[in-house]
Amino acid sequence: MNFTAPGLSASLLPESFYLIGWLGLAFLAWRWLMSGDWRRLAEPPRLNLFLAATVMVLALWQIRTGIKPGLSFHFYGVAALTLMFGFWRATFAGVLILLANAAFGRGVWNALGFDALLTAALPAAVSWGVFRLLERRLPNHFFVYVLGNGFFGAALSVAAIGLATTALMTVADAYSLDYLLTHYTPYATLMLSWAEAFSTGMAITVMAVYRPAWLETFDDAKYIHNK
Repeated sequence: MNFTAPGLSASLLPESFYLIGWLGLAFLAWRWLMSGDWRRLAEPPRLNLFLAATVMVLALWQIRTGIKPGLSFHFYGVAALTLMFGFWRATFAGVLILLANAAFGRGVWNALGFDALLTAALPAAVSWGVFRLLERRLPNHFFVYVLGNGFFGAALSVAAIGLATTALMTVADAYSLDYLLTHYTPYATLMLSWAEAFSTGMAITVMAVYRPAWLETFDDAKYIHNK
């Protein structure tokens, strides 16, 4: 879903939803500042990698299609950002992407807060949760990392967006549940998640093999050398 997609009506959702979105985004910003994670961007190599990855995902978001305002389909890349930078900076990258879209006339400013929660914070949280779960429950193995996080985690993160969008649009009475289940949800949760899993899994595999330093969640000494 993308509330800031082109052609979105400002009245698609009640104004209270947009207010909740801005409050939620402000809370996340405060938590990020308190965590101290933002200090890692003060290191030039990390900052350069972060900006380059954000620009690449921004370009990826421009390849999109949709059926109705608020119901668009595109690759997200948030799972890859989460494995590269962790939850906080991945969410921040998503917010920067939405800001860029809005600045270039491809979004609606008042919807940006809610959109950030649904298309940045939610998939980052799902990806991060899958990573932490696999790290605790399964052996530290290269294929567990790649398949579990790169493929399965990415698929779940996109499916979560589709399910959350379906629930939100139904509650807000923007579209009927029958319409969403017929024309949107199967594609957003199954087809798009498979495509996201394949593209993210391939990207994570390449980085883990050739550029492991780009993945802050990957330790080649733990996942490869000790096996």
